[in-house]
This record gives sequence, structure tokens and C-alpha cells, in this order.
Amino acid sequence: MRYRNLGHSGLKVSEVGLGSWLTFGRSVDQKTTTACVHRAFDLGVIFFDTADIYARGRGETAMGRALKDFRRSDYVLATKVFWPMSENPNDAGLSRKHIIESCEASLKRCGVDYFDLYQCHRFDPHVPLDEVVRAMDQLIRDGKVLYWGVSVWSAQQIEHAVGIADRFLAYRPISNQPPYNLLQREIEAEVIPTSKRVGLGQVVFSPLAEGVLTGKYAGGKVPKGSRADDPKTRQFMEPHLNDETFERVERLGEIAGGLGLTPAALALAWCLRDDDVASVIAGATRVEHVEENVNGSGVEIPADVMAELDTLFPAIGVTDS
Repeated sequence: MRYRNLGHSGLKVSEVGLGSWLTFGRSVDQKTTTACVHRAFDLGVIFFDTADIYARGRGETAMGRALKDFRRSDYVLATKVFWPMSENPNDAGLSRKHIIESCEASLKRCGVDYFDLYQCHRFDPHVPLDEVVRAMDQLIRDGKVLYWGVSVWSAQQIEHAVGIADRFLAYRPISNQPPYNLLQREIEAEVIPTSKRVGLGQVVFSPLAEGVLTGKYAGGKVPKGSRADDPKTRQFMEPHLNDETFERVERLGEIAGGLGLTPAALALAWCLRDDDVASVIAGATRVEHVEENVNGSGVEIPADVMAELDTLFPAIGVTDS
């Protein structure tokens, strides 16, 4: 496993992280969750990502229980705030009230005293951005958060937040967490260039397009118990479940085989080709998934293979929204 600094900070994260979206606290039981987390740690993964909204708090609880056997200083734990956690009108968004109270609730669920990275899960157009920046700054100064970041923010929103932080002499965000994979390259247009300029690193989610890039859905087959077999999770994959994508993924598998890699490992390594991507956050429902995903770290993709992948998965009409 290799490690990279997250943005222009001193925080190091593993090139491959373990996430819990749609898995821990939901479709994966605690025994399997703990086994996946422990195996990941054994293989050098130190970056673990969750969010309050994942299974309405159960994702954080499951992750916290799985990490309790390790020294707190030995791993990097990230979570997020934004989505509604109840019908209470103040239990959502990025108001100072919700950020502070949600952080406290997440700390309790995870069973830790601080988060290494606390992220705004989406941009909130209904809250002044200076209120968001100051709330995050307070959490850092109070020792409950070490660094803060954002998730799925536009280039303009990121730049605005950094400018406000500088104006108030507050702590800047150090990261952005967007979807990014061979099938979704939108952040290449503005988000990555802007992030590089102002000092944010990317910790990308869905690097395998919810499993589509592994080849498990080749030919439109839907394995029993898979994400595509669950209507609630299938909705996130629907745009990729088509014959054209299956054909391209089949070719991806052939290219990967020629390099002695699995399609998953090559897809993860492709995301990591850019130094601005500090970590790829991959989920797992079995220990075998963890063992396969870590092989995406430290891979040098030959120039001719990179060119073929760009042709096979072109960044056509890349825009930021």
C-alpha cells in the first residue's frame, strides 16, 4: 500500500480507502464488517470513510465498532454532515446548529473523541457559506475535528469556501469527495484544476461505478444479493447497466488481464494516475473484495494502455455542474 498527502496538508491517507456507503450497517452484518475492516487494516489501508446518513447512523456505528480494536492514532476516520437525519427542520443542512450537533452525534456513534476529516456532504444554498466555514473552524479549534472537507461541490463553490476561510483566517478545507471513475469523468473539467490551484485533494467515491467496472454484471446478468439486485441501490447504477457499457467493461477486463490485474485493480489504478486523487474509496461486502481492491495501489499503467483506456472511456462533453 502506498500513501499520499491529502491536498496541501500533512495528513496522509492510503491510496485505497474503505467506505461504507450502501454496505456497512445495511446489507453487511457486523461480523463481516469487522472482518473487512480488519483485513483492510492488515493490508495497509488506514483511510476509512462513512457518513451520518449511511443507514441513518448505523453505518457509523458499524464502522466504529469495527475500528475499536485499533489505536486511534493508527487510522484516519472520515464522516460527513448534510442530509436530514429526522423530520426536525434543523436536523439537516449546513447550519452552524446542525454541523455542531451532528458532529457530536457522529462522535458518539463512532465511539471516538475526534474525526480526522469532517466533510460537508453536499453544498447548502440556504446557509451563508461564511457560517459553514466558521462552524468547521470552530470544530477544529475545539479539537473535535482535525481537518475538514467537502463532497460533490463545484469548482466555484470550492474556490469561494477557500476565499472565505482566508478572509477570516480560518482553517481551509483540504479535500473534496466526488464520484469519479472511467465512466464518470466530469470533475476533470474544472473541479480537479481548481482543487489543485487552491490546495484540495480528491478522495473519490464510486471508483468502480458501484461494481459495474468489475465485470460482475457482464451481459446484463444480475448476481443474487448484488447491488443491482436491490431496487434501492440499483437506482445509482442504472445509467451504466446497458450493452454498450458491458462491451467496454469486457474489453477493460482483457486489458487488465494482459497486465496481470483484475478489472477492479486497473480501474482503481486509473483513478490514481492523477496525484490530486489522494485516495479511492471502495466499498466491500466480503473480505475478498478488500483483498482485490488493495491491488489498485502502486500500479504504474503503461502509456499505451492509458491511451487505449482514454479511447475506450472518453471524457466526451466533460462539464461541471
